[in-house]
Amino acid sequence: MDSYDSSAMTPSERASSRPKDYAIGATPLEKRLESVRKQTTFVCTSHRKKIPECSQLEEDIDPQKVAFLLHKQWTLYSLTPLYKFSYTNLKEYSRLLSAFMIAEKQKGIAVEVGEDFNVKVVFSTLLGVKGTQRDSEAFLVQILSKSQLPSENMKEKVLWTGWFCCIFGDSLLETVTEEFTCLPLFLANGAESNTTIIGDWFQKTFDCCFCPLSINAFNLSWMAAMWTACKMDGYMATTEFLWAVPCSPQSLDISYAIHPEDAKALWDSVHKTPGEVTQEEVDLFMDCLYSHFYRHFKIHLSATRLVRVSTSVASAHTDGKIKIRCHKYLIGVLAHLTELALLQIE
Repeated sequence: MDSYDSSAMTPSERASSRPKDYAIGATPLEKRLESVRKQTTFVCTSHRKKIPECSQLEEDIDPQKVAFLLHKQWTLYSLTPLYKFSYTNLKEYSRLLSAFMIAEKQKGIAVEVGEDFNVKVVFSTLLGVKGTQRDSEAFLVQILSKSQLPSENMKEKVLWTGWFCCIFGDSLLETVTEEFTCLPLFLANGAESNTTIIGDWFQKTFDCCFCPLSINAFNLSWMAAMWTACKMDGYMATTEFLWAVPCSPQSLDISYAIHPEDAKALWDSVHKTPGEVTQEEVDLFMDCLYSHFYRHFKIHLSATRLVRVSTSVASAHTDGKIKIRCHKYLIGVLAHLTELALLQIE
């Protein structure tokens, strides 16, 4: 079985295979939507989520810092509450973590706190990256390296970045005392060795525990639906799905690319609850995609495993990789990721 490649299709095949066919108003394909609706058995559930929205607190966010967070691939972790962490000690934490990191890289050689090894760690707050006033303030940790070449004028280069945040974390805040700071979601970009070293320091210093945060196919489906439901003001990226096909001796992948307007038209045709996304709508949205793909390629996507979704808002992979593209929905995306992190640590 070959993986699906939309670029190998003729223009007529690409046009005929668009999910736009499901949009209400296209009579022949409206019937197909009804057929899928009738064939789908939904589990009765009250599970529903709000469509991501802008936060009023985002007005406090530094535009330059937000721009730095976007369009980078972050690896997700869940994090238990930090014991006796203090925002007033960020400079001291920078000095201590710098020394710890250098000592680890020197394999145990003693290092004086504050000694200059052309590498330093910097802590800084991310004002406004929160869902409510009760949420703990997000903060950023960066490993910076100074060039040793005079021509570079000692310009600092970012080697690694990590940030800690809590978006609508009320369920966790209510279970801990004031000695703990709740920042259940940690995102890292850079060498895994640096992530390990910094994780070790935080665990030893604040008695916390990091754990890789993966995203299963069920939650990827939710993300695809919620992000497709978001209204975009400007550029819209292609909506893409990637399914893994287990087989021997090696696995194959199926890529499914959809024009964003077609994906939105399909979503609008199944969406019935203003401002919210329900489990029934998510199931119907995905089943329409499965049915459409089978009609053209005779492949049952429901028998495969969804491993990646990509939209104009963000992209996510089951191995815990996320890339946020849209500033407007930054808080909304982080809110859902915080929920997944809380479920993992509670």
